[in-house]
Amino acid sequence: METEKHLSLAELEAGMDAVRQSPKDNGVLEMIVRRPQDDEREVVDSGELHPLQGLIGDNWKARGSKSTADGSANINMQLTIMNSRTIALVAQAQERWPLAGDQLYIDMDLSVDNLPPGTQLALGTAIIEVSAQPHTGCWKFSSRFGVDAMKFVNSPEGKQLHLRGINAKVVQAGIIHVDDIVRKI
Repeated sequence: METEKHLSLAELEAGMDAVRQSPKDNGVLEMIVRRPQDDEREVVDSGELHPLQGLIGDNWKARGSKSTADGSANINMQLTIMNSRTIALVAQAQERWPLAGDQLYIDMDLSVDNLPPGTQLALGTAIIEVSAQPHTGCWKFSSRFGVDAMKFVNSPEGKQLHLRGINAKVVQAGIIHVDDIVRKI
């Protein structure tokens, strides 16, 4: 079995030009991943978003959160979104994208400047809202993609560009499909 090579920080930084060219608006939903159980991933072509349940079939609500006093699911962390160009660079192969643990992979500029908290995005028939809750890499991200990948996404520029991704919540239920256009509203 071949072991996946983790890119060095220099190799990751060399790929930044492509990431910076992500569209500011009219992005594209490139992958949808449900997490039915911890460490399980299910790539789907379409999904249903619900304001109380998040992505139907995902374990967000049942899993809960360490960020709430009672351990219940944090509505501001209902959806995790990662820039598809960033995960393509870090993972090196599309079949490895789900290992990042995010549900939506979008070719769009997720930076603080382009999508500040409160920004609403239309995708499919759903509307989601960017949360102020930060989305940072964890030990699982580091073990799957390397220590340099963690340093890369959590660098000052990485945080500004939200290379590790953003959190969002569903504000209007709807159906989403891979290849849907994602636009700011």
